[in-house]
Amino acid sequence: MTSTLTSLTCSASCGAGPFDPDRTQHLCPACGMPLLAQYDLATAAQSWDRASLAGRPRTMWRFQEVLPSGGRAGPVSLGEGCTPLLHARRLGASLGLDRLYVKDESANPTNSFKARGLSAAVTVARRLGAATISVPSAGNAANALAAYAARAGVAARVFMPRDVKTPFVRECELYGADVTLVDGLITDAGRVAAEAGAAHGWYDVSTLKEPYRVEGKKTMAYEVAEQLGWEWPDWMIYPTGGGTGIVGMWKACAELEALGWMPAGRRPRMVSVQAEGCAPIVRAFEAGADRAEPWEGARTAADGLRVPRAIGDFLILRALRESGGTALAVSDDAMVAAMREMGAAEGLSAAPEGGATLVALRALLAQGTIAPSDRVVLFNTGGALKYLDLLDGTV
Repeated sequence: MTSTLTSLTCSASCGAGPFDPDRTQHLCPACGMPLLAQYDLATAAQSWDRASLAGRPRTMWRFQEVLPSGGRAGPVSLGEGCTPLLHARRLGASLGLDRLYVKDESANPTNSFKARGLSAAVTVARRLGAATISVPSAGNAANALAAYAARAGVAARVFMPRDVKTPFVRECELYGADVTLVDGLITDAGRVAAEAGAAHGWYDVSTLKEPYRVEGKKTMAYEVAEQLGWEWPDWMIYPTGGGTGIVGMWKACAELEALGWMPAGRRPRMVSVQAEGCAPIVRAFEAGADRAEPWEGARTAADGLRVPRAIGDFLILRALRESGGTALAVSDDAMVAAMREMGAAEGLSAAPEGGATLVALRALLAQGTIAPSDRVVLFNTGGALKYLDLLDGTV
């Protein structure tokens, strides 16, 4: 398995670049926008057949041709990816849906989808010689970075809001990471992390401020396509904070078409779900805006959704509109009720972010946006164990 990565390009198409992936690159030096990895998909299409996947290891690195290289050391892996796509028959029956599925990302190392992105990012950071890797996080990304940095044998520095739930802090400490708690939100943690990192030369893996976390996240779409027999669902409903999941999966749709593995022009509709107390993407989508204004006073029990400003907001909004999808906000109380519903109906350990997707599905069914005959995939991005305090009846 050999990566076909060729270059990095500016996501805003400012005209700068392309940039060398064998050098440390974060944001576009010309315009400050995220960089995206590009591959020689024409060559890959000639030599890589999807049937070859059957004999490959059951991790996300089975898609190595469209992932960054780890060099001679290979990828930094804990077995991430290849998570279950569960046919939620009982839950679907309660909604009048025969074809409802849940992509259960809680099965990843460190219990969330963040494992995919940090596996890819740490793989590249180690190849480029990073000694210390830093990240601001609402919780799960910090846990994933701490684990993968430990696996790679490099130091991890994580910055989280001071009110982050205790399990997130303890898990980072378990993996030997240095933890700094910051007053405010993840944006404040990001500012403090950037200031400290610039002074010490740390390798920053903030959301979309380096090119490779999105590469790990895109493998969710590769897996959904494979698990559904190389047919797309009609809808993908995804909880959105920083948005790398939607950005990555929409990128994967284009790559799969270029590889000839999926037909052109038949992609899933993407749905972004946010919390009512922090919904900048929803507000921008409804206003027809290309960028999202920062959300003042962000507040939600779903830590992963408490992101008042996403640097890749324009990429998220582009994916929603190009796919014919939509965006909507849901309440914290409804998310927690949906966590219980998913657990009782299907035995799923769902984080509030995962519960949010079920709330959104019910709303879209009531609106007639989603039809009972549609095939729908919900993304449960993490498990409930770090959120057990939400299940005591208070939010």
